[in-house]
Amino acid sequence: MTTEAILSKLVSFPVLGGESNLSIIHWIKTYIESFDIACTLVPNKEGDKASLHCRIGPSASGGIILSGHTDVVPVKGQDWETNPFILTDKNDGKLYGRGSCDMKGFVACCLSVLPRLVKADLKKPIYFAFSYDEEIGCLAAPELIAHLLNHYPETPKYAIIGEPTLLQPIIGHKGICLYTTKVNGSAGHSSGIRKEVSAIHEAARLILWLENKMNVLVDSGNIDNRFTPPHSSLHTGIIHGGIAPNVIADKAYFSWDARVIPNDNLAEIINEFTTHCNKRIEELKPIFPDFKIETEEIHPPVSSFLTNEDADIVKLMGKINSNTNIETVAYASEAGQFNEAGLQSIVCGPGSIDQAHRANEFINNDQLTNYNEILNNLISLFSTEKIISDF
Repeated sequence: MTTEAILSKLVSFPVLGGESNLSIIHWIKTYIESFDIACTLVPNKEGDKASLHCRIGPSASGGIILSGHTDVVPVKGQDWETNPFILTDKNDGKLYGRGSCDMKGFVACCLSVLPRLVKADLKKPIYFAFSYDEEIGCLAAPELIAHLLNHYPETPKYAIIGEPTLLQPIIGHKGICLYTTKVNGSAGHSSGIRKEVSAIHEAARLILWLENKMNVLVDSGNIDNRFTPPHSSLHTGIIHGGIAPNVIADKAYFSWDARVIPNDNLAEIINEFTTHCNKRIEELKPIFPDFKIETEEIHPPVSSFLTNEDADIVKLMGKINSNTNIETVAYASEAGQFNEAGLQSIVCGPGSIDQAHRANEFINNDQLTNYNEILNNLISLFSTEKIISDF
């Protein structure tokens, strides 16, 4: 099958983050196994989702993982000109469809080079690793990575995560975690504000604490100019509370995110926030004994990611990709999770992140063609004993 034909099939599976991905993962498994390659599924506890991994080539150390996710973001409320789950060629050099860019284009490229891959005399193995629920917090990757590393007798050394980067090698991104903080105060007439504990007022103070903490980090010199903005950010995007202007609010909550540069410690920031919240609870309990502040993770933290510019994976990428201008990005990916597992990682894939998550998402045909060339160069590199020995 051509890359476009495979991509068309992948786009036809409307698998959103959080939903069962068994339809698309079983299609991918069947396709790979048609080349006599054994695939392993890593299901979730409920059995309605699964990641997949496989190895092509010898059982040898120093292999490389090509990793992508199978889920996409919703299309509801977006103004699509075509059916988002039918890959559409408008004869303008672009292929339109949800996931065409993020990141089924990458998966299609991996699958389309299989005929050459299975015939190659590989000296080092190439692995595929495809996950689910990336779009709602990179939830499946840790289990997939652990399973892959425990499954094969030899340990891979590298990982390429194929998020859309216009083929540019990305060596770093910020970590992210989302939280909801709930405040339980006391209701009453607004004229008695000094006698009660307003949940809204306390929520506002906590939001300002977060903003001040961000400013303290910046003022303390916690800067990394490889990122835009070059510092960790703490941002509140949702706040709700109260029933009327003249009623002291007994309930309020706000949802916020923390995006941290690699050198900042997310756990330390959260611990400081928790300590501050506990202090406020002790201060206000004499006024209202049932005063509470509770913070919950919306999903587990996604690790920040940074690979050294002189790492072997960067040198390897330079051998197979003519685009050697390394950069960092603001969005998160599964790369940090691969990196934490001891795999030298890099993000590089076809398509532009500017097209991701929006209506009329597309990928340029030449991006697919050029990424297939990168993968073919990888196959050639891993088939050459003299060159691969350098890595």
